[in-house]
Amino acid sequence: MSKMRAVLIKDGQGPIENLYIGETDKPVPTKGQVLVKIVAFGLNRMDHYQRQGGYPVPPGASSILGVEFSGRVTELGEGVTRWAVGDEVFGLVGGGAYAEFVNLDEGLLLKKPGHLSWVEAASIPENYVTAYQALVKYGEVKKGDHVLVHAGASGVGIAAIQIARELGAATVTATASTAEKLDWLRSIPNGATHTVNYRTEDFAAEVKKTTNGK
Repeated sequence: MSKMRAVLIKDGQGPIENLYIGETDKPVPTKGQVLVKIVAFGLNRMDHYQRQGGYPVPPGASSILGVEFSGRVTELGEGVTRWAVGDEVFGLVGGGAYAEFVNLDEGLLLKKPGHLSWVEAASIPENYVTAYQALVKYGEVKKGDHVLVHAGASGVGIAAIQIARELGAATVTATASTAEKLDWLRSIPNGATHTVNYRTEDFAAEVKKTTNGK
């Protein structure tokens, strides 16, 4: 079997010092799957938990860290019709993104827009898709709504703030634990309109002030 390089964990789990670049088996796409050569991958909190042994790998997923990535299609499994070799894509997997190649179902890929860099595209699947699902599919946020985002400085939190602003929310209040985080959240493009330090302020009372009691 062909080999590839990947970020592996000595002893299967442990501190960050246990991470190393080594060789492992290169995945082979089966029916309905696509093999992607990775250009960039995202780093998420769940990766830290998995490295430390606190996040069980989903059944059937690779034990290699990493769930979001961008790259180029290099090989197609039987029956794949949505993609062609050379397509620039980004996607989400149960594991395996900290590697040269990743294998996944063709339905878990999206076409990388030309205006996005590889790094920008790799940052979207886990954070922005999660935030979009919460705000749009479940929360049904619409123009004029007031939105409260907890853990505003997290990856999903930042994505939720920006998506809510794009949707036309009247106010977007974000909570975080330090003045530095709160200042930054107000300064970013489509950032929070209001912020609350949850350690020193009552976010419920502050949101009532912002929304005139709503």
